[in-house]
Amino acid sequence: MYQAPKKIEFHRRSQELEVIFSQQSYRFSAEFLRVHSPSAEVKGHGPGQEVLQHGKQHVAITDIEANGHYAIRITFDDGHDSGIYSWAYLAELGQDQENLWQSYLNKLAEANLNRDPDTQVVKIFDM
Repeated sequence: MYQAPKKIEFHRRSQELEVIFSQQSYRFSAEFLRVHSPSAEVKGHGPGQEVLQHGKQHVAITDIEANGHYAIRITFDDGHDSGIYSWAYLAELGQDQENLWQSYLNKLAEANLNRDPDTQVVKIFDM
């Protein structure tokens, strides 16, 4: 079990959440946290049931609240509020942030989806 972070700071202007553990510090964008929400809406109820999130580039965090002594609940301006981010999950996200982000971008590209909610990807085929 992970210990609680020493400090959690939300930077409103940049829409980044900084989580400071005793040995490590991680900074997450609102978009990263939204698309990696641990909720069933995003993760599904089992392997293969994940729902690829897209169009979340401009999502903002509107509220952060403690959830017991083990997690936080983040509310986003798109209405999503069901993700409970445990200390262990936040540490995992931080430790693998670069790989998780690249994997997400690859999945978007494969699905012809985009981070920007106002952009549609059109695939042109050679004739």
